[in-house]
Amino acid sequence: MARNSERRGLGRGLSALMADVNLDEPAKAEQPTSKPADRTLPIEQLVPNPNQPRRHFSDDALEELSDSIAEKGVIQPIIVRPSPNKADSYEIVAGERRWRASQRAQLHEVPVIIREMDDTEVLEVAIIENIQRADLNPIEEAMGYRQLMDRFGHTQEKLAEAMSKSRSHIANLMRLLTLPDQVQDYLREGKLSAGHARALVTTVDPLAMAKQVISGGLSVRDTEKLAKQSVPSRPAKSSKPGKDADTKALEGDLSANLGLKVTIDHVAGGENGKMVISYKTLEELDALCGVLSATPMDVSK
Repeated sequence: MARNSERRGLGRGLSALMADVNLDEPAKAEQPTSKPADRTLPIEQLVPNPNQPRRHFSDDALEELSDSIAEKGVIQPIIVRPSPNKADSYEIVAGERRWRASQRAQLHEVPVIIREMDDTEVLEVAIIENIQRADLNPIEEAMGYRQLMDRFGHTQEKLAEAMSKSRSHIANLMRLLTLPDQVQDYLREGKLSAGHARALVTTVDPLAMAKQVISGGLSVRDTEKLAKQSVPSRPAKSSKPGKDADTKALEGDLSANLGLKVTIDHVAGGENGKMVISYKTLEELDALCGVLSATPMDVSK
């Protein structure tokens, strides 16, 4: 039941939510905001969200923001809600980094925007706030989009519109989640770029090729050429036809939407075949079950 409640998403819409969460990076802290604060609150009355997905805050980035706040104040108000667990306190919905930096700058009060939000809405805001971070690697950004799709049922089109991204940008990032874990680690560590990784998605052995790209210091273009040369070897007497372009495109779209590897084997000239969805963890299986059971099928037809 909890899953269905989450998947309903926000009644006021993702675009309306995005209008609330307009975060400033340190480099942009001097720019004025068009969103006035509702009021100021003593800094000790604010408490962090215990379910905040982001657990690590860069010390250097906090120090940079703290210096800016000490000089110019908090330009972008912190979004809060009345704390459901502590009287006379407010839980931070978006802006925990600014709150931490304000403490370093020894501010006594901070500007806030107060919103009435339930736990599901707060979680959605927290995920969106993390996606907006400038220092996200491609896998972290893709995981953020996947969370929004799995938990709240948002489509790629809806995310693209609300977050001012192209649908192809989101789809290409989602495809990266079908890569082996070690290749994803290379992306997180900066050993591969998103361009390199996109070229590896359709290869037979992405991990082996990723190691080759890293050791050889190959450019994205060189990686794309290498990937095209990576054609599966077939027995000489095999007459089994390869997959057509439409089937491959469908596999790619389904893989991007589900965040899981999807393989389609269609019987040539017929209307039957099979589709295989591969998962790596029980959490992925649980998320898949949620997607498949979100829209009950009408078996009476």
